[in-house]
Amino acid sequence: MKKLIAVLLSLAMILSLAACGSKDETTKAPDTTTQAPAPESTQAPAPESTQAPAADLSSIKVGFIFLHDPASSTYDNNFYQAALQVQKELGLKDDQFIFKWNVPESAECQDTAEEMADAGCNIVIADSFGHETYMIEAAKNYPNVQFCHATGTQSRTVNIPNYHNAFAAIYEGRYLAGIAAGMKLAELVKAGAAPKVGYVGAFPYAEVVSGFTSFFLGVRSIVPEATMKVVYTNSWFDIALEKEAALKLIGDGCVLLSQHADSEGAPKACEEKGVPNVAYNVSTINLGPNTALISSKINWAPYYKMVIEAVAKGESFATDWCGTFATGSVELTELNTKAAAAGTQEAIDKAMAELKAGTLKVFDTKNWTLNGAHLTEYLADVQDMGDFKPETNVIIDGAFIESGEQFRSAPYFDIRIDGIDDK
Repeated sequence: MKKLIAVLLSLAMILSLAACGSKDETTKAPDTTTQAPAPESTQAPAPESTQAPAADLSSIKVGFIFLHDPASSTYDNNFYQAALQVQKELGLKDDQFIFKWNVPESAECQDTAEEMADAGCNIVIADSFGHETYMIEAAKNYPNVQFCHATGTQSRTVNIPNYHNAFAAIYEGRYLAGIAAGMKLAELVKAGAAPKVGYVGAFPYAEVVSGFTSFFLGVRSIVPEATMKVVYTNSWFDIALEKEAALKLIGDGCVLLSQHADSEGAPKACEEKGVPNVAYNVSTINLGPNTALISSKINWAPYYKMVIEAVAKGESFATDWCGTFATGSVELTELNTKAAAAGTQEAIDKAMAELKAGTLKVFDTKNWTLNGAHLTEYLADVQDMGDFKPETNVIIDGAFIESGEQFRSAPYFDIRIDGIDDK
């Protein structure tokens, strides 16, 4: 009997081992990739955060290159004041901004830009058109630093990722300032004056031509028979030459003046002669309390802020950027009600609303002619390849499409329309 029991126990053990399988299979680690998924939660998932990552502003250091100094140049002072505004808004320390004044449009600009990069600046900004060539060379040599150039034209063609151009649709601001001038001119004409205005221009560049044309079209929206004489100084900043040009225009019978020049020369001449004046970049009411009407200006603070925050977050930003009224980049200074004609503010407000609504186009071709004809097509040199060859039709739906996101931020309107004499 004992033998029978032992045999039965042995047989049971063999059957148990067979049921368990081989030794390799029993010791293999489980394959977790084939495990059944956990049941889905019935709780709604948390929404993704839409808040932008915080910028580490402590890592920012910005170098600013100015053609002149802010004490003498209204143009450079405008850039400087924007920098101070952004410094305050972002809570940046004084040692995070480096300012270099009186940097000429020469190789000295490149040297200055590279010295700023060596000093730890991760952004370098230059403010004058002639600085561009040298900023491009600096950008090539310092690929980890962002080089930003105001008023330049080449960023879309040089294809350097860390080189950027910026401008604003200032022609819209100049048009509105032209309306203020037109309202005053209408008042003068009613009193017996000739409908002739003057303009002190720096150079015969597209930026200046675009500016004085948009100003003139604003004037003509009020006084259709108005004409304009332009005198160039061939300098961005020269107090004596700008005053001399203003006095020449007044002597030629111009009863109201504006300018694209960077000093107090023209506004002071107008105050001395009792001639109404529209200025640029800053209010000149303190210089001409009896004659200054209004000024148009570019506010560079929105651009500075955008660039600084993008670099601080490690984000890219536009190679070619154009500010507008909507971005806070185009502004008018306060209207001098002592000198302005009645109803001026209302006329400006009406046109401003139309510009914002898109129902008013500054360079609408029905409002101006070239040699007596309304243009339907015009090739402009938008793609700056250094060859000065026009290649882009910029008249679309009956309007010349000036600087903006569509083609290029820097102005390219270079037509001498009928009614303007710049010879």
